[in-house]
Amino acid sequence: MSDNGENKYAVDARGLSFRYQEGTLALNDVTFKARRGEFVALLASNGSGKTTLLKALSGIIKPQHGKIMIDGEDINSMSSKELYSKAGIVIQNPDDQLFGATVREDVAFGPRNMDLSEEEVETRVKEALEGVGAGRLGKRAIQHLSFGEKKKVAVAGVLAMRPNILILDEPTAGLDPAGEASMMRLLSKLNRECRVTVILATHSVDMLPLFADRIFVLSEGRVLKSGPAADIFTDHEMIEQAKLRLPYISSLLHEMKRLDGVPINGLPLTIGEARKRMLELIPEDILIKQLDEKNHE
Repeated sequence: MSDNGENKYAVDARGLSFRYQEGTLALNDVTFKARRGEFVALLASNGSGKTTLLKALSGIIKPQHGKIMIDGEDINSMSSKELYSKAGIVIQNPDDQLFGATVREDVAFGPRNMDLSEEEVETRVKEALEGVGAGRLGKRAIQHLSFGEKKKVAVAGVLAMRPNILILDEPTAGLDPAGEASMMRLLSKLNRECRVTVILATHSVDMLPLFADRIFVLSEGRVLKSGPAADIFTDHEMIEQAKLRLPYISSLLHEMKRLDGVPINGLPLTIGEARKRMLELIPEDILIKQLDEKNHE
């Protein structure tokens, strides 16, 4: 597929503005783009407009101003069935999305409404559940699932529609650290191996440097900045304006550099980067001595 011109964008939204009936201006001239196969994060504190933007991108609400293109086609010219086959949304609380009696029935709902054969529906249900690591849950009643399992089943229900674009609102909210890591690895796998364009909204910053190709920072309905993690988290003034924070490892090394004068090169965003930067501070002869001692153990 050509990567030239407009066709390279899975989502191309320009000049979006949306005001709720009670008067809240949730989106104010927002432009957002995601290339095909890209992993894009919307980073914002609560009440900044990120959920409203996701609802607009998935066709749940219609902005008063602006234009949204999905795979090069105006969202307003697409039927609901066409739109949902291209872009699927997973909302924050899975209890608001899951309504089938069993996991299998819930995941089958979307494909059945696409007028597919029952054989194709079953194929998609099996594929989607296995894809999120929930293949064994097919016969389980929804109310008997853990919160983390519900999150995975909600993702499976969207994947069964086989969209090119997966839109998620706070997919790790309410999960323990292991569940958060598991969900992010799942989304990364779908993105890297299946080439699904992933767009997720979050206010959790620690894992984004590991997974996101680009980050959009929203505040009070506007985009403050967009770019790779390294560009975003080195803009301390902007991070403060958006009422966000640095990843914990970055905060620690930033304070060591600022308060203790530790000559750290750059601002590491992950533990791996931090280890590399710290090793650079250790004299080479000490490192060689430690390596020799380890080899003789």
